[in-house]
This record gives sequence, structure tokens and C-alpha cells, in this order.
Amino acid sequence: MDKKILTFSSRQVMHSKDFELFHYSDNIPINVEYHNHDFYEIFFFISGKVKYIIEGKTYTLKPNDILLTNNKELHKPVVENGINYERIVIWIDPNFVKTIENDETNLTLCFENSSKHHHNLLRPNIDLFHIINKIYEKLEKVCSSNDYGDNLLRKVYITELLIYLNRASFDSSKEIDIDIEHNSKISDVVQYINENLCEDLSLDTLSQKFYISKYHLSRQFKKYVGFTIHQYIMKKRLIIAKIHLLNGASIDSAYIYSGFNNYQNFIKAFKDEFGLSPKKYVASLK
Repeated sequence: MDKKILTFSSRQVMHSKDFELFHYSDNIPINVEYHNHDFYEIFFFISGKVKYIIEGKTYTLKPNDILLTNNKELHKPVVENGINYERIVIWIDPNFVKTIENDETNLTLCFENSSKHHHNLLRPNIDLFHIINKIYEKLEKVCSSNDYGDNLLRKVYITELLIYLNRASFDSSKEIDIDIEHNSKISDVVQYINENLCEDLSLDTLSQKFYISKYHLSRQFKKYVGFTIHQYIMKKRLIIAKIHLLNGASIDSAYIYSGFNNYQNFIKAFKDEFGLSPKKYVASLK
């Protein structure tokens, strides 16, 4: 069966309980704002002139580059018009990944270790790239088919893909740093915020901790991350709260463990961000 190549859709919600694959090709301008997903995303870049911004780092992409983003990271592409932009995007439900991994093999590591490796970009060596590319081809083919056993093959191939993406992440080269634009101080601030969302993250506190003036910190943070510090902290706390609710936590627990200190502010901010109150969001999951 031929590949099903699509033009871009603004849909950012999964319909399947396991994973979804999209092969996009566009010649028209693409404008996507900062966003995050409830799922993991694998982005396989084929062609175009694209910079991709993830958590304050800007990646200048080359054909065959792979970007991995988890369900907590804010990101957006910046696409130059007039050049065909082709890519394969795979969305994977984190709970589905848990059903195919085991105690010896944690398949989510490649998504969760971006802070450890300091980037989200994979540029596999030639041998590993050919293996991964073959798996992509098999997976794309079987996702467009309904032959006998294809449902099982889809699960086999996505498992195989995750294994090799993790291997590629372990083998990540520092040479790709030349294609990553970032401010190391701001990256440290971003990492600290994400690791301490339940702590005092006022501008005064961050300025003192990182020995940088409040004015300079505010300007540089907005320049690289795309949000003010307050906006970013609010968005990350709301993302964490939503993940807690998605995983079955009570609204009170989500409020406490996401770092909010005013319940009414939490309820209002959640509704403003996601269009539903926490109570209605929980009801929508049933």
C-alpha cells in the first residue's frame, strides 16, 4: 500500500490509546505556537529549512535528524516558507509504553533524559540510522494496512523503534552541539525551575541563586524560552497538574503536587489554560 502523505493538521490530541503516525509534506506556510502534548512525540525530519525550539534551546535541523519530546516540554517549529517541509511524526501514549516495556528495559528513557543529555536531538551514526529508517518504513507501511496480523506487527515495530531510539540516545554525540543555540545560564534556570516547581521560584530567588540581575534574567529568559518567567512557571505547573489528573490523582493532590499555593488561582488558571475546570477535565477522562 502507498504511503499516506498528509498536509499539516492543527490537531494536537491523540485519538488512539497506543500511538499514531503521520507523514506530512507541506509547501504552504506553517505557523505553530508553543505547545505541549499529553503524549510523547517522535519527530523524524526529512526535508525543509526548520529551526525547532524546545525548552529554550533552538535546534537547526538537518535531514534525518530526530527530535524527541516528552509530555512536559514546551516546543514549537519555526519553518522557512517556500521550501517543501516533510517529516514523519509519531505520537505515543506514555501508558502504552508501560505495557510493552519491562523491569530490565525502560523504553521511556530517551524521552525523559533530555535534561540529562542537555538536548532533545538525535543524530544517529550511519549504521544506526539505517536500522531506524528501516523500522520507520515498516511501521508506516503497516499503519496504512489492515492485513492479517497487522495489529500485532504495529506493536512489534513500535517496540523495536523505541529500543533503537534509546540506543541512539545513549550514543549521542557532542558534535551536534554546534547546531543547538542556547544560553547555558538560562538552560540552567529552566532545569532548576522544572526540578523545583513546588519551591519558591520568584524572580528575586532565581536572580540570587544564579547570580544574575533580575532585569537581565527576565530579558534573556524571554528571548530564549519565549515566555516570561512567571508565564513559564505557570504553564509548567499546570502541565504537571494535568498529568497528575490524567494519571488518576485527585484534584487536591494535583493542586498540591504542582506547586500552586492558592486553590482558587489554580482552578482559574487551569480553566484559562485548558478550557475546562479541573473537575470537568477529570469527568472528560471517564
